[in-house]
Amino acid sequence: MNELDIPINRRELLQLATVAGTASLLSPSSVRTEETNSAVFRIIDTNVSLFRWPFRRLPLDETATLVKKLRSLGIVQAWAGSFEGVFHRDVAGVNRRLVAECQKYEDFLPIGTVNPNLPGWEHDLKNCIEKHKMPGIRLHPNYHGYTLDDPRLVRLLKVAASAGLLVQIAVALEDIRTQPSNLVVPDVDPAPLPEVISPIPKAKVQILNYRPRPSALGSLAKTEGIYFDVARVEGTDGVPQLVEALPTGRVLFGT
Repeated sequence: MNELDIPINRRELLQLATVAGTASLLSPSSVRTEETNSAVFRIIDTNVSLFRWPFRRLPLDETATLVKKLRSLGIVQAWAGSFEGVFHRDVAGVNRRLVAECQKYEDFLPIGTVNPNLPGWEHDLKNCIEKHKMPGIRLHPNYHGYTLDDPRLVRLLKVAASAGLLVQIAVALEDIRTQPSNLVVPDVDPAPLPEVISPIPKAKVQILNYRPRPSALGSLAKTEGIYFDVARVEGTDGVPQLVEALPTGRVLFGT
């Protein structure tokens, strides 16, 4: 949710733990893994959202302010989705505005929206790949009304994999306790994902905003092509425990 109140020790911990994963997810031309001196990697934030959340103002919902904050933290690149994509039915317009905003700042890579529950979603996906040249898309199954074993999602994942497109799945955007009473949206259940993507060669899916317990990761941890971010990982030991519970490069920095 673009709060970005990141302790410096957590940032330093993640620099070396996550750089291999971000470098493997997108093409070398997309990912910046530059060094400050000879040994310290700068950070790529894989989970940023632009524009405004409709239910309350966020401290960093102006893009210029967000860019300034990211740069102050040593973040050299951000993979940016759009809050508009959660609620707008005009997905094509959402993606056009996102691309236009990202073009103003070299730090941002646009991560498009696709809603498989809308007519013409295949065209939106094609535009993300061919017209906008996006490196990835971000899905919101709980807000858009489908589960991870939906046949349309399977088709989407196959097309994305064949195009080398990263698919991000946001399991949550706001704690259920703070959601408006007339719009309570439960978290996405990621349990079906291993069975869904295992038959799809080269599929790459990043689960965003998941609050996992390392002991409960199960088949998610064992399935190649499934990555995680740390946006909702809690506790002083939460991040290192998650890194240790997963193969190298599967935990990525995301705020």
